[in-house]
Amino acid sequence: MDKSTRRGVLGLISASAAGLLPAQRARAASESRPVDSVDACILTPQAEEGPFYADPKLVRADIADGRAGIPLTLRLRVIEAGSCTPIAGARVDIWHCDAQGLYSAFRGQGDQHTIDESSSTFLRGTQMTDDAGWVAFNTIYPGWYDGRATHIHFKVFLDQKNVLTGQTFLPDALNEFIYANVTEYAGRPRPRTTLNANDHVVETADPDHRAFCAVKEDKDRYVATLTLGVDRRANIAQQARRGPPPGPPPGPPPAGMTFGGPPPFGRQIKDRLAALIPGLKRSQ
Repeated sequence: MDKSTRRGVLGLISASAAGLLPAQRARAASESRPVDSVDACILTPQAEEGPFYADPKLVRADIADGRAGIPLTLRLRVIEAGSCTPIAGARVDIWHCDAQGLYSAFRGQGDQHTIDESSSTFLRGTQMTDDAGWVAFNTIYPGWYDGRATHIHFKVFLDQKNVLTGQTFLPDALNEFIYANVTEYAGRPRPRTTLNANDHVVETADPDHRAFCAVKEDKDRYVATLTLGVDRRANIAQQARRGPPPGPPPGPPPAGMTFGGPPPFGRQIKDRLAALIPGLKRSQ
């Protein structure tokens, strides 16, 4: 996607979102609002590492590797929970899927579990925090895959010790619009059934949405920001590397159920618009 097209798409998204949801704009923003000065000092919740972590030791700010998608800058600040003191020199790793739900460094992916990306390194990177505790990664807006809401993984290391493994989530009204209107994210054989509202990681690890990032528009990209409160005394055990499940993808879930959530299936979203827009109340 060239620069002029990216700007056009961002403008289209902004205009359409404003036209479609004028009364709900403030409420929708609340899903990704930055926590206030008191909340920001609270420990960021740990979440499962998931099956696609790798450590290629790629110290870099630009991690897209030419992958197509809407440009996104992810800004993370690492602080000491409780005291709010910024932590300089912390190692931050992030990784996430591309517009079609594929991760680098693994095989057996895609809607048919036949795509091999084991020799790729896209959408992965490592940086060290500056004196104010900040790192920034230039990437693309992540896509989705069966059973999970849109998310970006992160790890924080202090003195070679993993003190935080987590996931951050993006506002679902924006996710929905991008996936429905931007070519790079389209063409999936099944609809997206797992949202923030019924994702099992959100429900079990982050019900208060403390790891939901704040998202704003810049000139030609989105900028997502999140403060990570860590405990220097923590030491997160390294999870065993797991790949995607073998064999073909599962068939449609039974009536009344959907992918995501506790095995084997998560709960069904009965009112999709209400799930996409926090605070929206509609008569039944």
